Amino acid sequence: MGELAFNKELKIQETSIPGLLLIDLPVFGDNRGWFKENWQREKMGTLGLPDFGPVQNNISFNVEPGTTRGIHAEPWDKYVSVASGKVFGAWVDLREGESFGTVFTTEIDPTKAIFVPRGIGNGFQALEPNTAYTYLVNDHWSPDASSLYTFLNLADETANIQWPIPLEKAELSDKDRNHPRLNDVTPMKPRGAFVVGANGQLGTALRAVFPNATFVDRNEFDMSDPAAYEKIRWQDYDMIINAAAMTNVDGAETDEGRELAWKLNATSVARLATVATQHHLTLVHISSDYVFDGTHSPHEETENFTPLSVYGASKAAGDIAVAMTPKHYIIRTTWVIGNGKNFVRTMWELAQKGVQPKVVNNQIGRLTFTKDLAESIAHLASTGADYGTYNMTNDGESVSWADIAQAVYLAAGKSTDDVSGITTKEYFAGKENIAPRPLQSEMNLAKIKATGFMPRNWREAFDEYTENLKKETA
Repeated sequence: MGELAFNKELKIQETSIPGLLLIDLPVFGDNRGWFKENWQREKMGTLGLPDFGPVQNNISFNVEPGTTRGIHAEPWDKYVSVASGKVFGAWVDLREGESFGTVFTTEIDPTKAIFVPRGIGNGFQALEPNTAYTYLVNDHWSPDASSLYTFLNLADETANIQWPIPLEKAELSDKDRNHPRLNDVTPMKPRGAFVVGANGQLGTALRAVFPNATFVDRNEFDMSDPAAYEKIRWQDYDMIINAAAMTNVDGAETDEGRELAWKLNATSVARLATVATQHHLTLVHISSDYVFDGTHSPHEETENFTPLSVYGASKAAGDIAVAMTPKHYIIRTTWVIGNGKNFVRTMWELAQKGVQPKVVNNQIGRLTFTKDLAESIAHLASTGADYGTYNMTNDGESVSWADIAQAVYLAAGKSTDDVSGITTKEYFAGKENIAPRPLQSEMNLAKIKATGFMPRNWREAFDEYTENLKKETA
């Protein structure tokens, strides 16, 4: 083996391929040999190496110089280093996107390592006898794994890799000799989002901003059934978006409803959080103003839970479970309006029928339109915003349900006098199994605005929504 550069500083460098990181490793040696920390999660994570969660360690031992392997793009991330000897490494971006076909090459000895994200083709050529090429991967190899690989020919003319030992003199497998040229390579698609609650108001809106996601409803994926999780290949995803919940707040006050609320809003959410942790996925979860008692406003992300109802308590429990997974966004929202049954649509239908409703006037908050809610999720995920809890509603002044009802009647060409206000206590007088409501539901939006996302004023979104209702009923 050639002379090693001892005592280098641990350093991580970006390369010409997005996400492909070159690492300088400190190696300490004397007349006996040398020692290094080949993989050190805490130190390397501080410098920017992803905590990719390796689960398997593989070693490729190469007897003779000129042994050449690749180019293989695998459906997992890996961390590559050399235990002995030296290699010429070549990496080609085979992922779908603008960087497809980009090449990076360098020599690696025990003082260097490289982080190779999923979909980047990996090839190397041994430059010294008895070279040991080692790599950590974050998924277990299985017999059918090769069907998920993407390959590129080592001699591809477009990549034009300048192998130190010409390929005609190198030792290659027949399989590697016959891999396709770049023009014939099907790029590896990125991991996608797995959306639970596909047909709800938010699930419908998410289709516009996550067009390549997998959307499942309860018939396709029962999140309360442990066996359902075993049927999903979670390695194909980088994010779970939980848009499902038991939202019948009054129904949750019954014996049957209480069990269902805890089953769907807490226990099932904990299962999603466990899967997200195991597979290093980002979990996006929708929370509610009902986790608070509504005795003050605005509500902050750091506020302690004070739920008044079974529904609120079950949602708070779900939030706690989600917060235990390292990569999570809890989106706390209120008064959701989208494609489906909701307050604005109900008031619109009453206005068409000439009904003069009594509407609660002492519950205060803002509407949240699912278009904006879906876009906020996409924004947080795509910009790499800090994980944690974010309040998200539409912006603007806080109003009562009665104020919103009057706005609906006005948009429908009716008189606002047709809507009369009534207190929550008066509205529910004499009714059974009624869940207590938080009266103050305004959310402080400063945190999500600091990420660069600016929610629309709810009146602007309201005007757009009611214009569409007019077209539907024309």
